[in-house]
Amino acid sequence: MQTSSHPPHAVVLEDQVELWWSRDPRRSLLCYCTSVGLVLGLGLGGVGVLSGATGASGEWRLGVGATLCLLALVVLLKQLLSSAVQDMNCVRSRRRIDQLRSGGGADPALMAAVGVAVVICGTALLLVATVGGGGGHNSREMLASSLVLMGAGVATVTAVGGYSVFIYLKRRREQRRRMMMMRRRRTNRARRMFSISGQMNSASRAASSSRTSLI
Repeated sequence: MQTSSHPPHAVVLEDQVELWWSRDPRRSLLCYCTSVGLVLGLGLGGVGVLSGATGASGEWRLGVGATLCLLALVVLLKQLLSSAVQDMNCVRSRRRIDQLRSGGGADPALMAAVGVAVVICGTALLLVATVGGGGGHNSREMLASSLVLMGAGVATVTAVGGYSVFIYLKRRREQRRRMMMMRRRRTNRARRMFSISGQMNSASRAASSSRTSLI
C-alpha cells in the first residue's frame, strides 16, 4: 500500500488557509516595507508639490501633486484591502491568496504600474516645460521636477524588474531541486525493489535446493 511522503502534521498545516497568507515572510516584509516607502514618498512628494501651488506654477503643481497623492492612495488601498480580506477570511482560493497577500503577484505589478505612471507624469511635465516654457523660473522648476519624477519612476520600474527576475530564477532553482529529489527518490525506490526482488529470488532458490536435497 502506497503512503504519502509528507507527514500527517505537514498535510494538516498545508491545508490551513490562514497560513497561506504568511508564506515566505521575508518577501512579504520586503514588499510591505517597499509599499510603505512608496506611500510616504509619493504622499510627501505630492503634498510638497501642492504646497507651492501659487502664482504661475499653480496649474502644473496642482496636477502633479494630485497625481502623486492619488498614486499613494492606490498603494495604500491595496495594502488595506489585503489586510481586510485576510481578517475577514473570505477568500479560500490559494491562487487568489498568492496574488493578494503582501509579497504576492499583485504587489510587483502595482509597483511597476506606479513607476510607469510617475515616468509618464514626468515626461508630460518635461514636454510642457520644453514646449511652453520661456526659460523663466517656473520653467526651471518644471524641468527639475520632471527630471526627478522620471528618475524616480525609472528607478522603481528597474527595481521591480530586478526583483521579478530574482524571484523567477529562485523558483526555477527550487523546481530543479524538487525534480532532482524526485529522481533520487525514484532511483532509491527502484534500488530497494531490486534488492528485495533479489533477496526473494535467493530465498526461493534456497528453498528449491533444500526441497531437491530432501527428495
